[in-house]
Parts: sequence; structure tokens; C-alpha cells
Amino acid sequence: MNEVNRTRLDTNGTRTISSPRRRPRSPNPKNCVTIAVSSRVLFNMDAEQQIYEQQGMEEYLSYQVQHETEPLKPGPAFPFIKAIEEVNSRLRELYPDSEEVFDVVLMTNNHANVGLRLINSINHHNLFVERFCMTGGNSPIGYLKAYHTNLYLSADADKVREALNEGIAAATMFSPEQVMEVSETELRVAFDGDAVLFDDESERIYKAHGLDKFFEHEKALADKPLDHGPLKGFLESLGKLQRKFYAKGRRLGCPIRTYLVTARSAASSGTRALKTLRSWGLEVDEALFLAGAPKGPLLEKIRPHIFFDDQMFHVQGASRLGTAAAHVPYGIAQRTPKPSAPTPTK
Repeated sequence: MNEVNRTRLDTNGTRTISSPRRRPRSPNPKNCVTIAVSSRVLFNMDAEQQIYEQQGMEEYLSYQVQHETEPLKPGPAFPFIKAIEEVNSRLRELYPDSEEVFDVVLMTNNHANVGLRLINSINHHNLFVERFCMTGGNSPIGYLKAYHTNLYLSADADKVREALNEGIAAATMFSPEQVMEVSETELRVAFDGDAVLFDDESERIYKAHGLDKFFEHEKALADKPLDHGPLKGFLESLGKLQRKFYAKGRRLGCPIRTYLVTARSAASSGTRALKTLRSWGLEVDEALFLAGAPKGPLLEKIRPHIFFDDQMFHVQGASRLGTAAAHVPYGIAQRTPKPSAPTPTK
């Protein structure tokens, strides 16, 4: 039977198990928000990757087949995907016939022989992942547009850069250095501003001319919107789903919450950032202007399911304190010296 049990928190915070429900039909890709994830960020495949790197493809495939009844453990993207599924269930309660929901595609260059273990793992964890793309060693990037992908998450930085070059929102995910509990009833997504939501125009001024010139530049152009960055479209997709809850009077109870977490200063350079979002018809639920302070401690309080930043320094700081951080390799920061990165998920 194609049914699963659901756990939810009641109004007293007590976990309850609801009656089994049928898996929903997969939506038309043209109508939904598609998240493509690699198997190495959805699941922890450290041991398997080590076998591949040290013993080669044949031993790797043999190991996967021999262990295909053993479910893989969750990876860094797992809580994000579970939170997405909670949002979908809430949307379907309000709009039973709507296809404007999240859809998840497992996008991997694994061989099809590994597919049974991936399917068994997905079923073991009660995930709704019906669409697979297993390319047998070839890059899966060419398929992203065919799946109408709105966001691609991978452990492979080269594939992420390839996706960004194709105009697809993408980021390299890293495993947090410690486990942080995140909300099971509210999807929380945190974004850096420059070179993530916005382009890197202002960051280029700062890198070339220093902080004072940056402040002058932002003050002079406060009323001129910044150009869009690589993840602007994903924030737009989140906003589209948020508005479906708002339309039913659920703004305060909306299960999607977005954050702008930026090194900008509020008084000297925050105006342009907020006016840019307004000019796009977008909004964030919370805006945190840190004036150059470390982002990790604030993110530890927010507890997002994912945080996007273009600078490894901030990714590293967030990861160290338990945040599932994702690097967006875009803009001037990729062409200047930066501190060593945390180890990517395997």
C-alpha cells in the first residue's frame, strides 16, 4: 500500500501519530517549485564515497548492491526536505487540488544499480521523492532545465558552478560540524544579500575601493534597485507559496519563514537592500543587518534548515555552530583569496 504514517505536534507540543495517508500524486513540473538534490546531500554517503575514491567504481557498485536493504542515514539536506514535505501537507489541506507545491527530484550521477538502495532509503524515511534522475557517471546538469528546477543542491562544487552558469539557482551543501535541532513544523530559509539574492555590484566596490567608498556608493544609489543575484528566483518561489497561506488568512501561521542575514550595516547600506526587495515585489520575514559581525551566532538562534552565502568564511562559521550551510560560488568573492573551506559532504 502506498501509505505512510504522519507525526505532528499538537497545540500542547505533544507529538501525535495521525492515521495513515496516501502518497499524493506528483505535480506537473511546470506548476510546482522543484528542488533537485544529489544523493550525497540527501543522505550520508561518506563510507560509500570513500570506497569509490579508494577502490574504484566496481567495488563501489558491488558494495551498494550488497547493502541495498540497509537504509542510508540522513544527510545535510534531509531536514530541509522533511520541512518542505510539511509545507506541502499544509498547502494540500488548504488547496486539495492545487499543484502549486514543492516537488523533490533526486538528481544523481549514480549508476542505476544503486537505485534500489536509494529507493529503499527513501521509503524507510517516509520521504515523498518520486522523481529520480540517475545518469550513470555522466553529469546530471543537462537535465535540470528539463525538470524545471528552481533550486539544485549538491556536494559537488563543479556541478554547482555548471548549474549557475546555466542560470539555475544552485549551491554546494556542507555537513554541519554538530547536530542542531530544527523546526519540524516551519520551513526556515536564510539568505545572504550581496552575490546571493542581489548581484555583486556593491561587493565589487567594497573589494576594489574599501568600506568608505562602499558606503558612499550605497548612499548615492539608495533608490536604484540592485540587479538580481542567483537565488533571487528561489526567494520569489518561496514568496509565491507564502502568499497562498496569506490568501487564507494564515500570514501569522505560515509554515515558511525567510530571513535576510547580511554583513551590511542597516543605517549606512541597508536602505538599498530593502528597497531592492520591495521593487521586486518580494519580502523577507526577518532582516538582520550585522555590520560585519559573524553570522554563525545569529544563525544558531534562527536555526534555519538551510543558509545560503557566497563567502566561505560565513559558510564555515555557520557550519561550525551547527547550521546546514550552502555555498553559492558566484561573484567577486570567488576571485579573491578566502579562508579554507569546511569539508564538503561526501
